[in-house]
Amino acid sequence: MIDLLKRSFDRLPISMEKRETFNFPNAVTILRLAILPALFLLLLSPGPTGSLVITFFFIIAALTDILDGYIARKYQVETVMGKFLDPIADKLILNTAMILMIPIGRIPAWIVAVIIMRDFIVDGIRSISSSEGLIVQASSLAKQKTLCQNFAVSALMIHYPFLGADAYVVGMVILYVALALSLVSGADYLIKFYSAVVTKK
Repeated sequence: MIDLLKRSFDRLPISMEKRETFNFPNAVTILRLAILPALFLLLLSPGPTGSLVITFFFIIAALTDILDGYIARKYQVETVMGKFLDPIADKLILNTAMILMIPIGRIPAWIVAVIIMRDFIVDGIRSISSSEGLIVQASSLAKQKTLCQNFAVSALMIHYPFLGADAYVVGMVILYVALALSLVSGADYLIKFYSAVVTKK
């Protein structure tokens, strides 16, 4: 299936110069960002059916996050733009979804604030580390945190009872796990950054 999509994309009338940046995995990332407008329907406080539809779009965006990276590695078409766009798309979709659920009471504002602040701090650490030539290895906790966030946000988007389970309660339980992982992984980054600075000196 992926090979078929790749061949179809390669047939598009795009110049070789543009293909260096606008390649297949980057196109998938851009399409993922196109799902953002659908998330704003959350502000309408949709009912059970509407919530399921919006959640479907969010899950598609989350799954294509895995897809674009896999495609870039498989076809060896990793680019600077791809490395720039991919993490931005991830955070933009996830954070937008969480922020839009605050006004309709589906997610506590303080948890969203803590998670977003943690992300800003970690991004700052990465930026400083890169500029100083320091190597700060990412921990598996960060990936686990993102995975938990995606599960939590999906359940909180559904909100209403689904398949015999209270989606809101399930979402909140997973969200607290994601919050804990956010704090622990953030502290891990700080410790590793401090150790790298001390080692360099």
